[in-house]
Amino acid sequence: MRPKTIEWTGKKMRIVDQTRLPERLVYLDCSTPQQVWRAIRRLEVRGAPAIGIAAAMGIVLGARRSRAVRYKNFMKELRGIAQYLGSARPTAVNLFWALKRMMGVAEREKIDDIPLLKERLEREALKILEEDNIVCSAIGQHGAPLLKSGSTVLTHCNAGGLATAEYGTALSVVFAAHEQGKKIHVFVDETRPLLQGARLTAWELMNQGIPATLICDNMAATVMAEGRVSIVVTGADRIAANGDTANKIGTYGLARLAAAHRIPFYIAAPLSTVDLEISSGKEIPIEQRDPDEVRKIGDRQIAPRGVDVYNPAFDVTPAQFIKGIITEAGIIRPPYRRNIAKAFGKKRIQLRKTGSAAGKPKN
Repeated sequence: MRPKTIEWTGKKMRIVDQTRLPERLVYLDCSTPQQVWRAIRRLEVRGAPAIGIAAAMGIVLGARRSRAVRYKNFMKELRGIAQYLGSARPTAVNLFWALKRMMGVAEREKIDDIPLLKERLEREALKILEEDNIVCSAIGQHGAPLLKSGSTVLTHCNAGGLATAEYGTALSVVFAAHEQGKKIHVFVDETRPLLQGARLTAWELMNQGIPATLICDNMAATVMAEGRVSIVVTGADRIAANGDTANKIGTYGLARLAAAHRIPFYIAAPLSTVDLEISSGKEIPIEQRDPDEVRKIGDRQIAPRGVDVYNPAFDVTPAQFIKGIITEAGIIRPPYRRNIAKAFGKKRIQLRKTGSAAGKPKN
């Protein structure tokens, strides 16, 4: 069984504290928006879909603390909470997608029945959580045919269950293929500077009994040149309307290496990660993080104190290097601007037919 990255206890949000892995599986409770903000900022919860769910629950926690009796006053408080939570991290669009969705629920009601509004906000947050499992499972089912028995997958950072509610995006493709009985081997980039690949992805794969080999980031070219990689699959934090994709720093380099070695490079992400308001990757805001994340590993100093550091958390892979984007609506292929728009239409049709996203989560 995969651990549930995020749960709603009825009173609090419970998350896996990802800063404690792989040594210990520790759960952390958040009961205020401030605690949710800190959890997102400190990467105790991370991954674009997961922080979107966390933000939705942060809205619920903030709403519960409100003593407003009038809709106008309640909405003023709620907008402040949404703005505050949105300041935690700038790149992953799922954070803002979830906040917008939650605010939309409150803005449509316009009633002074504040307890009812709070109840509906909680219901919407739980719906976002439930949909994530369904969507991620569908991503896995659409992506699994790309892998044959004997395939070797190279992945970067962590796009597994820990980056979502439970099932994952890029790793959902691997999980689904493994569940189908295919023999899959995964090369895991350690992912400097915070080692999400080494700490989290390797841990998840080992827990699922999937063969994995950990490599340093600068070994990827050699592994490809030796013919050890069949396909590269990574997650995404924001996808522009033209298919340009922001993901963990180092992803762009992998895409260029894959192109040079004629290895297919895929992105796996829910459609909620697509930002249709951004025309290209040039408009995606890139988070700059604490220089000490590079100067240190954990608490150990590995570089001179005070040395200048450039520490962008993400880079942008141009669409020309992406063979396909694996989503819950299927695999989107070039030309991306046209086919991404079609995928949103396809998902709307699926929702009307089924009342939910396609796919069924597996344990």
